[in-house]
Amino acid sequence: MTSIADTLAASPRAESAATLQAAAPAVALPAVSERELRLDLFRGLALWLIFVDHLPTNILTWFTIRNYGFSDATEIFIFISGYTAAFVYGRAMLESGFVVASARILRRVWQIYVAHVFLFTIFLAEISYVATRFENPLYSEEMGIMDFLKQPDVTIIQALILRFRPVNMDVLPLYIVLMLFLPLILWLMRWRADVTLALSALLYAVTWHFDLYLSAYPNGVWFFNPMSWQLLFVFGAWCALGGARRMARVLSSRVTLWLCIAYLVFSFFVTMTWHFPQLGFLMPRWLELWMYPISKTDLDVLRFAHFLALAAIAVRLLPKDWPPLKSVWLRPLILCGQHSLEIFCLGVFLAFAGHFFLSEVAGNGPFTHFLVSVAGILIMSGMAWVISWYKRSADKDAKKGTAGNADMAGGSL
Repeated sequence: MTSIADTLAASPRAESAATLQAAAPAVALPAVSERELRLDLFRGLALWLIFVDHLPTNILTWFTIRNYGFSDATEIFIFISGYTAAFVYGRAMLESGFVVASARILRRVWQIYVAHVFLFTIFLAEISYVATRFENPLYSEEMGIMDFLKQPDVTIIQALILRFRPVNMDVLPLYIVLMLFLPLILWLMRWRADVTLALSALLYAVTWHFDLYLSAYPNGVWFFNPMSWQLLFVFGAWCALGGARRMARVLSSRVTLWLCIAYLVFSFFVTMTWHFPQLGFLMPRWLELWMYPISKTDLDVLRFAHFLALAAIAVRLLPKDWPPLKSVWLRPLILCGQHSLEIFCLGVFLAFAGHFFLSEVAGNGPFTHFLVSVAGILIMSGMAWVISWYKRSADKDAKKGTAGNADMAGGSL
């Protein structure tokens, strides 16, 4: 894998690049022309799974990973966020310096924040209209906006500082906070990548030990605790900046493969006891006391390990040059992954629209549920194609593979 210092060796900046490399020997990035389509594929898959999981339980829900293990699409999304953001802005930091890269990161944070506020406004309008039009105040309570309707002046301020969020709107605030700390993370990675990852793990352990959290409004805590989920984000950044390459031998080991398979089988068995309580007698009492609760809010270590096992097997089974990555059949997933901010926001809107349609219009039959889920995925795919077409048309002369905005979790590389 070519490091960024090698890429710049023949340029007038070779001396400064060599200095940066000496300061950060662990930091190595792929060549600019190398686009990792597997990241786009799995990011698009995560968007589809998040949308389906936000709908009422239906046939497609049983095809999402949360039903067969401890982790779900959120872990995929946050890991890829850290990986691709570090790839894009890590390169910018090496080429342009800390100040310029930090300015670009903060600009992206502002873009995501604006998208969150816009989505919040549309989401409130959507829920309020449906609740009023169909005289069903339960929508307001179910979607978590009752406090906004009671005290809009106070609640809007809390929403702007990310303390108040309706249902299904927790991911963007988490990502905003993580991106705010990306300049510090990349600066530390330039110094010592392994030490940075160790510090992240230490913060994770301290958060669990002392029960640290961010409070939410009007009560409770953030659904995704940034002080815990930062570990997955930083781990993704660490992998992007040379960690994945250094782990290649471990990942290719047969011992690693069988350990991952064994853990996935174990987690599958445990989740089956959730769906079929009659199997509960097979779970030893001491194991239940040790395992539960498996916290999503604080990224339980069992969830983290489950994601690692899935990722290790995925990397092994899907090589970078896997031919289907360029097939027309996977193109919708890849396009959704390449335009994740827009598609995520659309998915949140469609999830409530689907919920309303099933409750008030079409009924709750399994076939109708299936059609709504498929229709939402088709709309998301169609929107991703339109966005891709528009960006190609508006920027025909741009160099292919040039680093751009880190779209939600990395964007155009």
